[in-house]
Amino acid sequence: MSVLRIATYNIHKGVQGLGPVRRLEIHNLGHAVEQLDADIVCLQEVRKLHRREERYFTRWPELPQAEFLCPEGYFAVYQTNAKTKHGEHGNALLSRWPVVSQGHEDMSDHRFEQRGLLHVQVEVGRREVHVIVLHLGLIAASRARQIEQLSRYVEREIPRKAPLVVAGDMNDWGAKLRPAMNKMGLQDFAGERPWTYPSRMPLAQLDFVYARGMKPVGLEIPRGRIWWRMSDHLPLIAEFRL
Repeated sequence: MSVLRIATYNIHKGVQGLGPVRRLEIHNLGHAVEQLDADIVCLQEVRKLHRREERYFTRWPELPQAEFLCPEGYFAVYQTNAKTKHGEHGNALLSRWPVVSQGHEDMSDHRFEQRGLLHVQVEVGRREVHVIVLHLGLIAASRARQIEQLSRYVEREIPRKAPLVVAGDMNDWGAKLRPAMNKMGLQDFAGERPWTYPSRMPLAQLDFVYARGMKPVGLEIPRGRIWWRMSDHLPLIAEFRL
């Protein structure tokens, strides 16, 4: 294994649209995740359960979404960030490589947004790679504080020489967090217009994959009608050389 292929995707809880015209996209997303052909898939806005939607949609999966989306032969890890009146949702990681351990830290910056960090250690060949899945806040000051918290977490929990990936929906308009990520030794592949949001007519990159101890070598964003129908974000696939 010389190149590690890592995808990040905000799946919008498997449902698109609002009110009576909303539609269930989780089955299409299952095919989409397989099409990404990534070694590691980092997912945000993943439902563990939602009692109201379960009653509304006749084809609502019996499994929690992380398990339902997990391709055959992959390992699924999920962690709830937010609990609501009807259910709960959070981050997930699907890995082609065996999972060694998992951790979590609450990153909620104020009472209106429940956020969290999912930390998964995977064994890639004979090397252990740490992966952190994030979904940062909507307010710029919150995101800055969450990145400071991330820095403390990495310093405390991850060996300095261990390969590290940080991926997710950063809500980072204009890549303003990149200098802070670079300061932690984390680099991403800055391709030409790697825009992921909104999916129908992308105008910004909100989704990022950063890594330390690996060289960024490429970036890919699937486009087209089939992709913009499934979520309000497009997936981003990044390749790194170990």
